[in-house]
Amino acid sequence: MAEAVLPMRRQFHHQTAIWLAAIFAAAALFAAVVMTRPSLTDPAELARMLESALLWHSLVPRSVTALICGAALGLAGLLLQRVLRNPIADASTLGVVSGAQLALTIATAFAPAAIAVSRDGVALAGAIGAVALVLGLSWRRGLEPLTVVLSGMVVALLAAAMSATVILAKGEYMLSLFIWGAGSLSQQSWDAALSLGPRLLLGWLAAGLLLRPLALLGLDDGTARSLGLALHSARIAVLGIAIWLAASVTAEVGVIGFVGLAAPALAREAGARTPHQLLLAAPVVGALLLSITDSAVQLLGSGLNDLAPTGAATALFGGPLLLWLMRRVPPTPPAQTVDAMAPTNRISRPLPALIALAAMIAIVGILGLVLGRGPQGWGLATGDLFTELLPFRGPRLVAAGAAGALLGAAGCLMQRLTANPLAGPEVLGVSAGGGVGLTLALILLPFSPFSMLAGITGGSLTVLLVMLALAARPGIGAQRLLLAGIAMGALCMALVSTALSRGDLRAYVLLTWLSGSTNRAGEIEVWIGLLGCLVLLAPLFLATRWLDLMPLGEATSRSLGLSIAGSRLTLATVAALATAVASLLIGPLSLIGLIAPHLARLAGFARSRDQLAASILTGCGVMIVADWLARLVAFPYQVPTGLFAALIGGPYLIWLLNRTGSRHA
Repeated sequence: MAEAVLPMRRQFHHQTAIWLAAIFAAAALFAAVVMTRPSLTDPAELARMLESALLWHSLVPRSVTALICGAALGLAGLLLQRVLRNPIADASTLGVVSGAQLALTIATAFAPAAIAVSRDGVALAGAIGAVALVLGLSWRRGLEPLTVVLSGMVVALLAAAMSATVILAKGEYMLSLFIWGAGSLSQQSWDAALSLGPRLLLGWLAAGLLLRPLALLGLDDGTARSLGLALHSARIAVLGIAIWLAASVTAEVGVIGFVGLAAPALAREAGARTPHQLLLAAPVVGALLLSITDSAVQLLGSGLNDLAPTGAATALFGGPLLLWLMRRVPPTPPAQTVDAMAPTNRISRPLPALIALAAMIAIVGILGLVLGRGPQGWGLATGDLFTELLPFRGPRLVAAGAAGALLGAAGCLMQRLTANPLAGPEVLGVSAGGGVGLTLALILLPFSPFSMLAGITGGSLTVLLVMLALAARPGIGAQRLLLAGIAMGALCMALVSTALSRGDLRAYVLLTWLSGSTNRAGEIEVWIGLLGCLVLLAPLFLATRWLDLMPLGEATSRSLGLSIAGSRLTLATVAALATAVASLLIGPLSLIGLIAPHLARLAGFARSRDQLAASILTGCGVMIVADWLARLVAFPYQVPTGLFAALIGGPYLIWLLNRTGSRHA
């Protein structure tokens, strides 16, 4: 008996030491912030008054706000994970905060009276809309953990792109929204703490009243019903509390990502197991985590300027955390990937089909040049009017088509390299990696299209090599690899958001790139796109044997004489370069690299050579259509082409997840 008690005592002492160390770290960092605050050089009496105001009306309220926000997000994350039985559920991964941010951005731009009436109501409406969309998309899969999270990340991606578009449409003065959107905790009063504190208390008490349903929600549906639980009512109640808490925090301080994901996971690592223990531990961990992060960004900044908004800083550990939690997600059966990579039917004569496809794209391109809307409505541009409009319509159409062709090829290469039907430059984080490279190029190199291209290429290639290394691991599975790509994308976009929050000219360049606008496409962009297609795509048809053998696996490919390392590196470099050129032209959010190879496969192009050609043509055609429609749907305003393509690709990704998913995954 004594021998059994001793390890339990050691575990208790170890867990207590962890809690005390975390509390001490948070307190020590806040004390360091207070002690290292800049000294004022005003007259002594005035300096004392100003320092006192800074301490009691800025630093202390900020610290309290960080504790309250962290606790609220930790509690919300715990409730979401419990009700969905999903260890990687969180307000950020389910699109809750992105939906709230989009609603607040739209209201700020077009209906400021709604903000004045109820800022929290606007945020809550956006959050509910996003969650309803996510759950609706994944309901058919029985709220399968990966499907829910991947649906949430797609909704979050589209919401973020739409927010960027609204900000661009309203002009540079709206850039200040990105400082709020990145989760700045800077305070000038106690208003935020006094507003959020009672809500946290009410949310925690409400969750406490639902302690028995929370315990039963961890069981399967049949067992929970047999024990008397009204499943739908319990789920709606728990979801309502979590969404309300997350939306309230977003409305007050902006987007604080991944705290709700980390807090329950770290609470479990610290020893909390039962719902009662987790209900106490998760808010405390969230509070300490956000407090430590907020103090760190203040200490690492200069003067009264933070190193980065706290929300962007918390997102930096979101990507690695998702990678760490990926081990808790059941793997996808390998047979699923092989089945999904096979075409549903085969075209017996692919060459005439490719010629017909090219002819259709040419017709669509001609329509894009001549058919449009003007002040007098729809019309065909002919004669002098066509000549006047050609310098505006022609370059953007060519740039969009070239970018689509490059992304189609890159997606085909990635799906062949990884033998994964869910692979693509956007969903594997390769495009987002280009954003980090672009950010570094804007900081370190003279501004030019070529320095931007060099930066995007370096970032894209780095992320792609990391993803290929992950894909080579046994048991990674199609959906696990996609989750890893989303994690990598989240990490990269957190770095981009940090740069965006600066609000300077570089931030505006990044924001324009992020939305994928082709409005300013000119001669330089046309030549970059055409040369990129010529240099990168033409040689690929000499490597079709590599593409035929890659999906068969490393052992089979090597036995057939293929040099795995050399061919993989060569094709990865080409894919990264193609992604970089396309991202420079239309931004990182189009999802064309995912859907073009699938459309080619569904059309029946089976051999790698035919599928590659069809992917190139399909990507080109879809982007030309997207660019054309982007000019028309909101006339006289123009939707960025990359965003419009993402609105097509996002629903397709959800359909693909439902089609290739497995209920046994």
